Amino acid sequence: MDTEVPEQHEPDLRHHGDAETGPGLSDFAVNVRGGTPPPWLAQRLRDSVAGLAAYPDATAARAAVASRHRRPPEEVLLTAGAAEAFVLLARVSRPRRPVVVHPQFTEPEAALTAAGHQVERVVLPPDFVLDPEDVPADADLVMVGNPTNPTSVLHPAATLAELSRPGRTLVVDEAFADCVAGEPESLAGRGDLPGLVVVRSLTKTWGLAGLRAGYVLAPPELVRRMADLQPLWSVSTPALVATEACCAPEAVAEADAWARELAVRRAALARALAKLGLEVTPRAAASFLLVRSPEGEVLRHRLRENGIAVRRGDTFPGLGPQWSRVAVRDQESSRRLVRTLAHLLHDDEGDNVLNAATRELGGCA
Repeated sequence: MDTEVPEQHEPDLRHHGDAETGPGLSDFAVNVRGGTPPPWLAQRLRDSVAGLAAYPDATAARAAVASRHRRPPEEVLLTAGAAEAFVLLARVSRPRRPVVVHPQFTEPEAALTAAGHQVERVVLPPDFVLDPEDVPADADLVMVGNPTNPTSVLHPAATLAELSRPGRTLVVDEAFADCVAGEPESLAGRGDLPGLVVVRSLTKTWGLAGLRAGYVLAPPELVRRMADLQPLWSVSTPALVATEACCAPEAVAEADAWARELAVRRAALARALAKLGLEVTPRAAASFLLVRSPEGEVLRHRLRENGIAVRRGDTFPGLGPQWSRVAVRDQESSRRLVRTLAHLLHDDEGDNVLNAATRELGGCA
């Protein structure tokens, strides 16, 4: 694949997919699982309201996270979503050479910059495959996503483990790890790797973006230092209830079943988009696809005019306006997206291209 020269503008690190959505738009911009939270979880959250007169008690939720990942509780810090985790890490760290591997979720770099750190970027070219040699040997703080937002690329656990070493803090953002059945490349259970910090979120799989629920898995001393900077009762009672519930074995099994269904729908959508002539980043493993088109920015605006929102790519370091992130949705929603793209890209032969693309989705035009 040809290597794209990144755009020369400075991307807006605070831009996120929710800014792309709006009334009347089919949402392919935000990568939260549709139809969530499931009824059983919604009921648990409703029931938690009865306990709001008391201050939050994180004991049970912390124990549930520790049990889920086979870690001692002192290696667990519950946070108000992954975003708080990145802010705490940035504030507690004193790195000489912090490095963020891009393209990836931009909040880690934004948090480091806000804390006064001079961040160095390692920008991976398409197909966004990480080589440990890409990271400077003397980097003492390294941040990387897995699977990575927005590329959807899943890095092998062995590759990431090579980045761990004494004197370095390695932060792996696993917000989308449970999009992968069985989580084979997760480092969440690796308490043996020096300096490893794993950040997890309940937002994506369980549809809890508005609740703010996440956690950190890290060495006990780092957990203590982060907790000292964390406001009292930072994680609300409903968020703690959700964390405990979603770490239960039956919830993990449910997420795993969803991940298997997601893999089928993701592969079908990737094939359909490729039939339309779009370049789809290979080895996708999360709940979205990263696609490129020469007229990507114009196409994104035309999709919006036709009632469909996708996530612009040029706010991610290393990507330009040719790139868009597209969430994987249900079959009918994907058909609508493919149908619209076919007629925008192939007016002269829209029906033929559309039929070929929709066959990949298991349906007809």
